[in-house]
Amino acid sequence: MEETVIGIIGMGLMGKMYARRLSDAGWRVHACDVRAKFESLKEEFFGSERIVIFEDGYGVSRSSDYIIYSVEAETIDKVVAEYARATKKHAIVGGQTSCKAPEMAAFERHLPSDVEIISCHSLHGPHVDPKGQPLVLIKHRASQKSFDLVTHILSCFGSEQVHLSAQVHDRITADTQAVTHAAFLSMGTAWCANSQFPWEHSRYVGGIENVKCNITLRIYSNKWHVYAGLAILNPSAKQQIRQYAESVTDLFKLMLGGHKAELEKRIKTAGEAVFNATRRREEPLLLSDEVLDRFSLGKVPKERTPNNHLSLLAMVDCWWKLDIIPYDHMICSTPLFRLWLGVTEYLFRKPALLDEIINVAVEDNTFRSDDLEFTFAARGWSDCVSFGDFSSYRDRFEKIQSYFAPRFPEATRIGNEMIKVILEKT
Repeated sequence: MEETVIGIIGMGLMGKMYARRLSDAGWRVHACDVRAKFESLKEEFFGSERIVIFEDGYGVSRSSDYIIYSVEAETIDKVVAEYARATKKHAIVGGQTSCKAPEMAAFERHLPSDVEIISCHSLHGPHVDPKGQPLVLIKHRASQKSFDLVTHILSCFGSEQVHLSAQVHDRITADTQAVTHAAFLSMGTAWCANSQFPWEHSRYVGGIENVKCNITLRIYSNKWHVYAGLAILNPSAKQQIRQYAESVTDLFKLMLGGHKAELEKRIKTAGEAVFNATRRREEPLLLSDEVLDRFSLGKVPKERTPNNHLSLLAMVDCWWKLDIIPYDHMICSTPLFRLWLGVTEYLFRKPALLDEIINVAVEDNTFRSDDLEFTFAARGWSDCVSFGDFSSYRDRFEKIQSYFAPRFPEATRIGNEMIKVILEKT
């Protein structure tokens, strides 16, 4: 069994993480990326006894027993089409994309019939320790013996393995990731539009604001395609991102119109549906004041500026409209989703805080310009996803990414510490 050779086609950040983890566990790894990166990859992995870099996927496919395509969901069909015919007879093939529908379609369309299909998806980023994190395994077309082999190979990550179908995987990842990403992308867009570095303003420092700033920067410090594939190629994700934009717009209109009674009824109805006070009343909060205050990019003020937290209110409203109970998917949740769930829960399970937020939403104009830009941003990201426009998605993402880039190292460090704490509690 240890003679098995693992092939990795696509040596981006996740591909490299897989290669290093697997080789450190004693497995032989054959890997490649686009031909233009052949020399640089050879230099990077020079001296690695168990990692061999190939010029292209033909060599990897011919020589490997278990092949993982670690490429963008947008390009999976093209890449599989190019290398599928070189796949070793009776090999096992899988992918590491965040959206399995196009991945499985590509495998079924191009792979020889004797090849087995077992895919995976690590529900975390390349810089997060995989130990204890969810790792989805999908037995799509394979014997139990082959599935046991893949399970054994990937056990070296120390992840929490979850067995799902491709269809269920896509629905759950849409439930736990699509709207979460949309919210943070919209926040970054709004701050950029207002020429703000939020941690330089006291109203965006401390408590819940720390999570907003740190996770927004964490997302924008990654590659755009990590989020584009999930959003654009997953049908469930499109629906949810559209609903989030509608929830943001509806709530903002109620705030502008001063319709406090209607706003309060809608928010509290959504909160009851999602958090169900009778079910979760005795359970401790995922996040505490001490945890929220600990991770700040700026100096925490003595007195905080009240915020209406439109992004959080809209998240819960969206879950309610789509009949999503976020706790049902904790076993397949990402660290970012658990953080986002933690701050929404923190807000909705503190009645006095929720009442204050509703009052602020109607009576205080401090955040009006921010909320206006946030509403524009949420609708803009939704339109971009609905049109299926990867180019526009990339342009929007990278423009904002360049704006925040100087603070990425510090935000990543603080974000890692924050995620470590939330993982200990969930």
